[in-house]
Amino acid sequence: MVTRDQSNYSARNLWSGFLFGLGLVAFIDETIFHQLLHWHHFYDKSTTDIGLVSDGLFHAFSWLATIGGLFMFADLRRRNGLWLTRWWGGVLTGAGIFQLYDGTIQHKVMGIHQIRYVDNVIVYDIVWNVTALIMIIAGSILLFRTKRKR
Repeated sequence: MVTRDQSNYSARNLWSGFLFGLGLVAFIDETIFHQLLHWHHFYDKSTTDIGLVSDGLFHAFSWLATIGGLFMFADLRRRNGLWLTRWWGGVLTGAGIFQLYDGTIQHKVMGIHQIRYVDNVIVYDIVWNVTALIMIIAGSILLFRTKRKR
């Protein structure tokens, strides 16, 4: 059952989840693929030092988005307006949109880095972008279901 408070904060639930999802996926990308696996830097068209600086800026952005989403989440809880289903829809949508943007615009259009520098990168691209599409579809389903209940 959707309460009046949840319905009044519908957009805020969406944006809190969206920011958190975007920041979380960016944070995971930075931590796993940039730092632990050393597959790429945020910006690979220059020196390693520039790549590390770009990773630091990217990490700061992801952390700010994650924390911003969590501050909004805490405010929603305080106001008794948290609508978890809608919030999770925002999380999945934000995460998927970021990942799809990264995989298409940054990797292919701008060419600032690849997922991994290997001969058969298309396999990585397909997995990366299909995973993004699955998150977007799942998040959109949750958002559509909660929109009808408003």
